[in-house]
Amino acid sequence: MAAEDPVEQDCSIRDVLDRVGDKWSALIVLRLSDGPLRFNELHREVDGISQRMLTLILRALERDGLVSRTVYRTMPPRVDYELTDLGRTLLTPIAALREWAMAHRDDIRRARARHDHTTGDPDAKPAPTSLTPGA
Repeated sequence: MAAEDPVEQDCSIRDVLDRVGDKWSALIVLRLSDGPLRFNELHREVDGISQRMLTLILRALERDGLVSRTVYRTMPPRVDYELTDLGRTLLTPIAALREWAMAHRDDIRRARARHDHTTGDPDAKPAPTSLTPGA
């Protein structure tokens, strides 16, 4: 069996990291860690996400096999989203990244302030109030 082309391997890794490392996917995975949620419940849980963006991200997570969508034929129709077994394997690395961010958010804020002060960059963005969404 031939080894995978390094360029193809990089693209495959990048595809996965683009999915789980985007602005919203990790938050959605974390919110689903306690069990299934309906769309509107999830929308309320993920602060700042638009309904359209939530729909797009949920579709992408479902396509990648990380989230399942269950439609109940009730009136009105009910749709639940939950992590698949594959999706649950993301909880450990995402939780570790969240813990790291929480432990080092003040260090990063100080480093940004030092950098911006030292460079005198007038275009530097102000430090965010929170490095961990939802924290």
